[in-house]
Amino acid sequence: MAAADPDRIYTAALVVIGDEILSGRTQDANLAYLAKWLGLQGIRLKEARVVADDTAAIVDAVNALRAAHDYLFTTGGIGPTHDDITVDAIAAAFGVEVVHHPDAVRVLTDYYGDRLTDARLRMARVPAGAELIANARTKAPGIRIGNVFIMAGVPAITQSMLEALDGQLPGGRPVLSATVAAWTAESRVAATLAAVEKAHPGVQIGSYPFWRDGRTGANFVVRSVDRDLLTETVAALHAALRAEGLEPVDGEL
Repeated sequence: MAAADPDRIYTAALVVIGDEILSGRTQDANLAYLAKWLGLQGIRLKEARVVADDTAAIVDAVNALRAAHDYLFTTGGIGPTHDDITVDAIAAAFGVEVVHHPDAVRVLTDYYGDRLTDARLRMARVPAGAELIANARTKAPGIRIGNVFIMAGVPAITQSMLEALDGQLPGGRPVLSATVAAWTAESRVAATLAAVEKAHPGVQIGSYPFWRDGRTGANFVVRSVDRDLLTETVAALHAALRAEGLEPVDGEL
């Protein structure tokens, strides 16, 4: 990974584009995957928005978030159909034209051959000045313009595009995590968690309750960029939970 400053916190945002998400017809699966991938790159996903297939809404979200963060990712709306307007909207956000990228035309021609239709050729359209992101799965490329990365809505295709970007983005130290779990209500250990976190600056502890077989439990996820500090905090959390009369375990229950 190219790390310009390992001690700096690099941030990213995500814009999920699509009426089908807002209508509930399709459930988004890209946010969780992107957040984990970014963490490994030393980049924190700090904000996400879902917007309709509406040019003005996309332009507003893109311009706000690309200015607020080091990186902005968008998913959805770059396919071959008439209602895929993401490329046009992002070109408008940058104040540039939409053009056919010659390398994208070549890739699609090689892949589809005689089956390359005008509709499929739409997937070669990019904002002027943009670069391509390789997509080994379906060949139709993703797009990068400035600090904005334009990706497909289909999770498997988005993941293929992220694979092409692995280690390519300047970032800080990767976020490491470990999970400690116990059969307990969150409310019983809330003060304990807060105390352990406060005693270990540079660590965040998230609490995630669950209910199973008539029992209440919680998974506590400890996060830090410092491996030694992470290990120390996990040990301290084990001790603190035992002091509450609980039997913590490593990993999720």
